[in-house]
Amino acid sequence: MRIGVLSDTHIPQRASGLPQKMLEDFKSVDMVIHAGDLVDLAVLEQLKTVCSDIRGVWGNMDPYEVRQKLPDKQIITAGRFKIGVAHGTGSPHGLLEQMKTAFQDDKVDLVIFGHSHTPLITKQGDCLYFNPGSVTDDIFAPYRSYGILEINDTIEAKIVKI
Repeated sequence: MRIGVLSDTHIPQRASGLPQKMLEDFKSVDMVIHAGDLVDLAVLEQLKTVCSDIRGVWGNMDPYEVRQKLPDKQIITAGRFKIGVAHGTGSPHGLLEQMKTAFQDDKVDLVIFGHSHTPLITKQGDCLYFNPGSVTDDIFAPYRSYGILEINDTIEAKIVKI
């Protein structure tokens, strides 16, 4: 299974739409996961043009309309693995600890989150933590990016720079 992962799109404040390079790449995924701060529900509609299975959570900058459509935390099963998805809140310092706490009782294999706009792949104990960065913002990050997960007998995560 191949999963496209993005977060912190902040559309239309940071961009008028999603990057074409990412949309082309997502044509070959089985699922897309958005880790919050869409800001506009049009982001989901744009993602549906390249993949029919769109999942996601709302983030701290998302308005009421987005919060009504998406949960703040989600557990997704992919193959034999459980994936936890949440956005994150407050200061980006301590965000990894916040995610560990948020999913400590859920027995997940992977946690996807956003909020910091900074890409991250790190293994802590038996859990992989994955932040794809932001596809539209490099003010708070070293570059714009999204993620790709390859899930078979293992989980392989990679950051794709735009």
